[in-house]
Amino acid sequence: MTQANLTMDWKPLTLPQLDFWEEFNFHQDKPVSTVAHYLELSGVHNEEAFLKAVSETISEAEVLSTRFRADQNSDEPMHCIDPSYRPEIEFIDLQQTDTPVQKAQELMERDAATIIDLRRERISRQIVFRLGEGHYIWYVRAHHIIVDGYSLTLIEQRCGQLYNHYCGEGDFGHRFESYYSFLVEEEAYIGSQRWKKDQAFWNEYLCDADDLVVLDKGSEDYGAAGLHFTGTLTSAQAAHLHKLASQLKIGWPDLLILTSGAYLLHNIHQKKEPTKNSLIVWLPFMSRWGSVGAHMPAMMVNILPFRIEFYEGESLQEFLQRHAATLRKQRKHGRYRIEQIATDLHLQKGTRFFFSPLINVIPFNITKFNGCSVNQQIISSGVGDGINLTFRSISHDGAIEFYLDADQASFTEDQFNRHCYELSAFLEKAVRVESSDRLIKYVLEEEM
Repeated sequence: MTQANLTMDWKPLTLPQLDFWEEFNFHQDKPVSTVAHYLELSGVHNEEAFLKAVSETISEAEVLSTRFRADQNSDEPMHCIDPSYRPEIEFIDLQQTDTPVQKAQELMERDAATIIDLRRERISRQIVFRLGEGHYIWYVRAHHIIVDGYSLTLIEQRCGQLYNHYCGEGDFGHRFESYYSFLVEEEAYIGSQRWKKDQAFWNEYLCDADDLVVLDKGSEDYGAAGLHFTGTLTSAQAAHLHKLASQLKIGWPDLLILTSGAYLLHNIHQKKEPTKNSLIVWLPFMSRWGSVGAHMPAMMVNILPFRIEFYEGESLQEFLQRHAATLRKQRKHGRYRIEQIATDLHLQKGTRFFFSPLINVIPFNITKFNGCSVNQQIISSGVGDGINLTFRSISHDGAIEFYLDADQASFTEDQFNRHCYELSAFLEKAVRVESSDRLIKYVLEEEM
């Protein structure tokens, strides 16, 4: 179905959209769940091609034109694609200012901190800043109710492809899939045999999970300041990580998840609860493979509960291989929404799981704009719970940044600073070892 046919075709919200809609209604006075990225490009030799690429990308990304409504006579909110809600490209020339980059950052941070009224406003904003000759920033802001982090990656990659094409250096490529096709696909999944098998898997996996923490959405303190730390695994350290992953026959993102999960279990969880030898960690899952969503921005990411535990007498290699097999099995059933799991476990309306600790690995390389150097920055990715650990590729040479974020209700500043130091030391040593045997020795005996 074309975008024109979809216009003003009101549809019920998807499960994750309903979750964010409920959150919005509890916290209408706060800028909750805003997502905002920007790309800084140096070496843009064709401004017309660049602006044309941004415009075409926004046009293809139908979800950026989403409009919501809630009828007075019904509690059920609805949404549609409304072309009049398509974000316009705002062009701001800062060449004549003394500090154009700083000024652009101030304007973007101010916008990211603005409350988005989902009932009345355009949800996405697009700004192109000209900073100097061939020097630009493209700012993309939206809300988690319509996009996830991978959606913004798709948008950035599509724009890079179009820019290269308009400069005569590549194919036009495929347009994004229709948002309507995703809704049709999602409706077909719910209640299908696959859905029932997925439900059975999660019911069995969580049958004795009495340690899932639940919170009241209305009591969340979104205004509280958080604690933040950024570290880096160099390209050389990342190369060692890939070598270890190959030796262990485990994907390098899973190796990061499992080793850092072991750190969280032994150095945070067991210090709070010494008798506990297991820990539920939360893992974002793209939930796109085999779906039209693989080439379409939308709010599709899922969050899966994953239990980290050591068995008595188990080596780390056995631990890694056992958990890696469970990860693979979970992902086969990963389309089954966490919101549906909450319903299955009889969580009350207005509550949700406490997604902490959360480990997220973002393995996507920065988008290529031919002839340009590109710097991607995340201004806002929504509010996190407790403690979150994120790994993200930051350059074409393989370097990886990691971010540790925590709320001050869970950790004091001294505790957080100690974990920043210990986690950094742990990761630097773990990726430097030469064999899986030494990694096993290091984690189990805490020595190098």
